[in-house]
Amino acid sequence: MKKKAVFYHAGCPVCVSAEQSVLAALDRNRFDVEVVHLGMTKGRVLEAEKLGVKSVPALVLEGQVSHINFGANLSALK
Repeated sequence: MKKKAVFYHAGCPVCVSAEQSVLAALDRNRFDVEVVHLGMTKGRVLEAEKLGVKSVPALVLEGQVSHINFGANLSALK
């Protein structure tokens, strides 16, 4: 069974670059990857907050949040 990975971002250049790097490194045979553009799906900002995301880009892998570089605070996307 594949593990779930969710990549949250805001579409900024920092986020797009991180998305390309992170997704290229994840083994798609082991992980079911979902990419969530919070600038376009504002309804999911609360979801990201509840998971512990403080800024984007961020990768949530099995409930563990990894903040990658710094694009924007989550509060700026509300």
